[in-house]
Amino acid sequence: MTAAAPAGGGAPGRRRAPVPPTPIDGGAEAAAQRLGARAVPVPRAILDRVRQEGGAVELGLGPRAEAGRDWWPLAIGWAARGQVPARPAAVVRPTSAAQVARLLAACARDLVPVTAMGGRSGVCGGAVPVYGGVALDCTGLVGEVRLDEASLVAEVPAGTNGRELEETLRGTGEGYTLGHWPQSIDLSTVGGWLACRSAGQYSTRYGKIEDMVAGLEVALADGSLVHTGASAPRAATGPDLTQLFTGSEGVLGVITRAWLRVHPLPAAESRRAYSFATFEEGLDCCRRVLRRGATPAVLRLYDAAESERTYAHPGGCVLVVLDEADPAICAATLAVVDDECAAAARLDDEIVAHWLRIRNDVSVLAPSWRGGIVVDTAEVAGRWATLPALCRDVVAALRSIDGTIAASVHVSHAYLDGACLYFTFAGRRPGGDGDGGVGDGGDGAEPEASPAATFEESYYRRAWDALTDAVVARDAAISHHHGVGLSRGRFLAHALGGAHDVLVALKRALDPAGVLNPGKLGIPTRFGEVPWP
Repeated sequence: MTAAAPAGGGAPGRRRAPVPPTPIDGGAEAAAQRLGARAVPVPRAILDRVRQEGGAVELGLGPRAEAGRDWWPLAIGWAARGQVPARPAAVVRPTSAAQVARLLAACARDLVPVTAMGGRSGVCGGAVPVYGGVALDCTGLVGEVRLDEASLVAEVPAGTNGRELEETLRGTGEGYTLGHWPQSIDLSTVGGWLACRSAGQYSTRYGKIEDMVAGLEVALADGSLVHTGASAPRAATGPDLTQLFTGSEGVLGVITRAWLRVHPLPAAESRRAYSFATFEEGLDCCRRVLRRGATPAVLRLYDAAESERTYAHPGGCVLVVLDEADPAICAATLAVVDDECAAAARLDDEIVAHWLRIRNDVSVLAPSWRGGIVVDTAEVAGRWATLPALCRDVVAALRSIDGTIAASVHVSHAYLDGACLYFTFAGRRPGGDGDGGVGDGGDGAEPEASPAATFEESYYRRAWDALTDAVVARDAAISHHHGVGLSRGRFLAHALGGAHDVLVALKRALDPAGVLNPGKLGIPTRFGEVPWP
C-alpha cells in the first residue's frame, strides 16, 4: 500500500523559511562582509530564466546578507558587530528539481559559484557563499510525501522541514516515524540532513541519516538529474552512489529528493538514569551494553562538569537512557542496561524527563557570544579502545589554551564499535569586556577589528587547531554529524590523507567547472584562496 500525505495544515507541502541564530546588529541591509574573497556576480539572463520558470529571486541587501550566514558560532559573534561572513550576488529559490538542474548547468557554463542551502542550521559555515554567486535556497523543494507502507519507504522532497516531516509520518496510516531527532529538527531540512550526514538523538536505535536513506535524486553540475538506490533494499551493482552524495555538502551535486526508511510508531518507552564515579567507568558500561546487542535509542553519558551544569548532580557522571520499541524489545534492552549498570547509582527517572525538556535548547549560544564569551562544540568519533585517551587528550588540549574557562564532554551517540564524544568549550579574553565595533555597512569590506573581535577569532582558531590535532593523533574522525563546511575544511586533507585526493578527483569529474559550493571540504577552487579570519 502506498499512502500520499496531504500538503498544507502543518504537513510538508509548504515552504518554511530559514531561522537566523541572532539578529545582525545595525540591520541586515547595513551588514559588512567579514570574509574578503572575490564576489562573483550572476548574469541577468540566469536570473530572468529562474523567474520565467516560476522560481523566486531576491537581490536586496537584507535577504542576501541573511543568506550569507548559517548557525556557525563564529558568525554569531560577527553578527553582534554588524557583519556577515559573505553575501551572495543573488538568492534563488527554485520549486522543482528540473529548475535546479537547469540553473546548475547555466552557472557551470558562466562560471558562477552556487552554494546550496536548506534551513541554514549548520554550525560549520557550510552554507556560507564564500565567493558570492548564487545562494541556492532549496526550501522551495517541498510537496507531497509518498509513503510505501508495506516497504516502509517514504519519498520526500529535499526542502521538507524536519518537524513537519515527522508530524506527517505520524499522521499517516497506522502512524510512522523516521526516528531522526537532530537538535535542529525545527529548523533543518531533509536535504540538509543528507548533505552533512546528520545524526539524531535516537541514533543508537535508528542509526544516522546515512543508515536511513534508501535512495536519492541529485542534480549535477552539467544539468542532469540522476537517481541512486531506492528500488531494492540491498544491491551488488557497483559502488553505493547514494552514499557518494550523502555527506558531500553540495560539492558534488545538489540533493533534490530522497527515499528514506521509516518505522512504525513504537508501542513502548522505557527510561533510566544512573551515576558513575568516573567518566571512564561510564564509557566501559556503555560499551558493554552495546556489546551484548542492546541498542537503546538514547545512551548519553556526561562528565562530572556537564553532569553538575546540566542536571545539578555534583560528584558523579550521569548516564541518560531512553528506549522506544516493541514492548518485548524495549523490556529486553532495559534488562541488559540494568544488568550492566548494577554497580552504578540509580537516579530518579526525572533526569530523563529533564533531558527531554532541554535537549534542543541553544538559547545560551548567542548571548554568550554577545557577552564576549567564545562558545562552540566539537563532535568527534572514535573506537571504544581509544575513547578514554581521546577524551583526556582533547579536554587537556582545550584547557591548555590561554583564555579557556570551560572544557567538558559527553557521549551523544553510541554504536557497537565506538561512540561520538561531544566536546563543549568556552573562552573569554582575560581582562576584556567583550565590546566590539560595528561594521561599515552595505557591501563594504572587512572593518578594522576590535581587541575583543581579535581575541575571539584567535582563540577560536587556536581551540579548533588544538582539539583537531588531538583527534587526528588518536586516529579518530574529526566530525561525527556536524559535517565539515568552511570551519573544518582546512583540516580535511590531513585527516583523510591520500583519500582526500580521491575526493578532489571526484569533484573534478562531476563538477569540472568547480562551481558547486566552492571553498568547502578543503578542495582547491578556481575562485582563489579560501578566506579565514
